[in-house]
Amino acid sequence: MGVPDKLAERMSMAEQHEYLRARFSRRTMIRGGAVTLGTVAGGAFVPGATAQAAVPALGVPPTPVKQWGRTSSSAESVDGSLVTPFGRHLAWGNDPRTEITVSWQVPVAVRKPFIRIGAHPWDLSRRIEAEVRTLHTPAGVGASGDHTQYYPHAKLTHLRPGRTYYYGVGHRGFDPAEPHLLGTLGTFTTAPAHKAPFTFTAFGDEGVGYHGLANNALILGQNPAFHLHAGDIAYGDPAGQGKTTDGGFDSRTWDQFLHQTESVAKQVPWMPAYGNHDMEAWYSPNGYGGEEARWTLPDNGPDRKNLPGVYSFAYGNTAVISLDANDISFEIPANLGISGGTQTKWLEAQLKKYRAAKDIDFIVVFFHHCAYCTSTAHASEGGVRQEWVPLFEKYTVDLVINGHNHQYERTDVIKGDEVTKKLPIGGTAYPETEGVVYVTAGAAGRSLYAFSAPDSYEGNEHETDSVASFVNTKDGKVDETVGWSRVRYLDYSFLRVDVTPAPRGRQTTLTVSGIAETGDRIDHFTVSRRAK
Repeated sequence: MGVPDKLAERMSMAEQHEYLRARFSRRTMIRGGAVTLGTVAGGAFVPGATAQAAVPALGVPPTPVKQWGRTSSSAESVDGSLVTPFGRHLAWGNDPRTEITVSWQVPVAVRKPFIRIGAHPWDLSRRIEAEVRTLHTPAGVGASGDHTQYYPHAKLTHLRPGRTYYYGVGHRGFDPAEPHLLGTLGTFTTAPAHKAPFTFTAFGDEGVGYHGLANNALILGQNPAFHLHAGDIAYGDPAGQGKTTDGGFDSRTWDQFLHQTESVAKQVPWMPAYGNHDMEAWYSPNGYGGEEARWTLPDNGPDRKNLPGVYSFAYGNTAVISLDANDISFEIPANLGISGGTQTKWLEAQLKKYRAAKDIDFIVVFFHHCAYCTSTAHASEGGVRQEWVPLFEKYTVDLVINGHNHQYERTDVIKGDEVTKKLPIGGTAYPETEGVVYVTAGAAGRSLYAFSAPDSYEGNEHETDSVASFVNTKDGKVDETVGWSRVRYLDYSFLRVDVTPAPRGRQTTLTVSGIAETGDRIDHFTVSRRAK
């Protein structure tokens, strides 16, 4: 992507970013474009009224902003009625009972993008302006040519818990309330005010292609309350080293990805964590400038500047924590140590808070790099074991979900790197006394990896108590032989989790199922603890 190899070897991601900005800035200014994460306007929705709320800018660089009225005359003459929004995707705010953000994409600059929202499809009189974030990729950066992407966002607040809303997105010349455009409407349902049964789904490493599309279709059929994506989202950067020299970078891959996921993400909040392929080094020193343009996630993490993909939310009796393992990865160190330890301190504070909360029973943590996996590709990340696993055990985390390795693998119950209890298919784990279960669900769509041991899954079990693997440490790969690999499935799949609350003092459960792209169940187990 432009930094000579000899220089890149000695430069951090931030230094490479500044090098490229200096190299391309003159050419960019001549064209009148820029890498931009600016804000135009923001809105909030209050049932029965419209309330405007400013959305903070993510930081505007000193180069010109490529917006409507500052581009060529041909762009200014685009008829809005000929431009259809696409790539709608939802994300919870800090409180899923009352907050959600609707985001989408338009292929060219449009005038005054907005969202309409109401309790019925025939009642969309409430109209709220959207914030626009413009992302420009100059020619010479990867394979994408000179490409500008436009991402409107509408943050909605003061919603009612447990309520289904109808919405449509548009702009001047394209009004979703018009009768012939009612087919473009979407819906979402806020989290309930009280504990109730619900389902969520999860996977990692999707990319663009048939298998990702097939898994999305199956996920929609599970009727999940939300979906977790454990990193390596679209693979705009296929090299995944977080370097400006990564080959094959193409920002247009994101256009295809948002098309592909829209059928689910327009009605199911799509909550990502960031993986190594999500560090797109051109856009910002931390590599996440592109993600900040495309996503609006909860802003309750420890370091919004460096770690925008770290956040938490609670849904019913379950707390969910998203982490950024690039910060502690020995294997792929582009962002190693970027938080200066603040992420781990924040994690412990969150775990302590949720364990003490009277209305939270379960804690689910998801992130990209695997704590425990026997894949022959990446296997296990020693940074995760060093920094976070002791905290998972201290606060009896109920389920850890990872991606990174493109297969399905599930551990026994683990504590102190040892098996405390074998967890066969259909078994039950009790984290309060036994330990933590880890699931690698990285077979969402990208090409599959391999295991060193035979597959073993529901209906095809081959128990193997000794599996050769390795762990990535600060000193390189260290071989290990493990006994915790209980389920291995080498084909496309995703995770379904059913949460069943219980009265205080009774056993409440998470029922976790691995679902293959064929629709077959490949694994299931239960996590149980006493309800508060």
